[in-house]
Amino acid sequence: MNTPQDSSLGREVSYPSQYDPGLLFPIPRAAARAEIGLDAAALPFVGHDRWHAFELGWLDGRGKPCVAVATVQVPCTSPSLVESKSFKLYLNSLNSARFDTAEDLSACIATDLSACAGAPVDVRFGLPPLREVPLGDSIDGLDVDIDCYGPPRADYLLADASQVVEETLVSALLKSNCPVTGQPDWATVSVRYHGPKIDRSGLLRYLVSYREHAEFHEQCVERIFSEVSQRCDPQWLEVEARYTRRGGLDINPWRASHGIATPATTYREQRQ
Repeated sequence: MNTPQDSSLGREVSYPSQYDPGLLFPIPRAAARAEIGLDAAALPFVGHDRWHAFELGWLDGRGKPCVAVATVQVPCTSPSLVESKSFKLYLNSLNSARFDTAEDLSACIATDLSACAGAPVDVRFGLPPLREVPLGDSIDGLDVDIDCYGPPRADYLLADASQVVEETLVSALLKSNCPVTGQPDWATVSVRYHGPKIDRSGLLRYLVSYREHAEFHEQCVERIFSEVSQRCDPQWLEVEARYTRRGGLDINPWRASHGIATPATTYREQRQ
């Protein structure tokens, strides 16, 4: 079974000079999900991992270089996630590959990523627009004392059952660390829900308690979704983290209660 320690993360690797789908490294989701009590056969959420690729290049049929940006969407039901450094190396391996049409390239990427993740992956040229209006209420300006930066403290999460609300709470203060290299990962996270009113100070303390936590982006979002669900008992919940770019890629894991439709329009944050 693949583990993060088996990947190219934290290792010196040569720049790929030829197209090589074998560079893609899958990491099974099951082990991390078991750690937070999730049943892989009956997930409490729907969702996807949406990647934005800013450094996509190839050669056309006559050898002329081409460049593009792309959005890649991996379903959360896939058996494996795609390790980010391997994704970057794979995209770099396309730089000297020839494709007669851009559609041939996107089909090739979709085929290779689907094989890695173990489920159909959607690849489209273009990126979502930058967000111009606030997604919800920012909790970052709250006047609170904070002294816990890890491990995540689910006991900070509180909700008032006497007040039932529907709202979106946003924080740009989510930070976690790569579990292999220790490098920091930065994100803006949104928590949209209907149910008992979540204590905003407690939610902010909880999100900041990820600051020294080592876990992949996708796993952090699933942990947040699970612990908010358990502690605050919303009727429905939607959590998305929009991480900043590294190596020409950013990732945006989105998890939502069953019955919540995939957003018709997605956005990028200013930091992306």
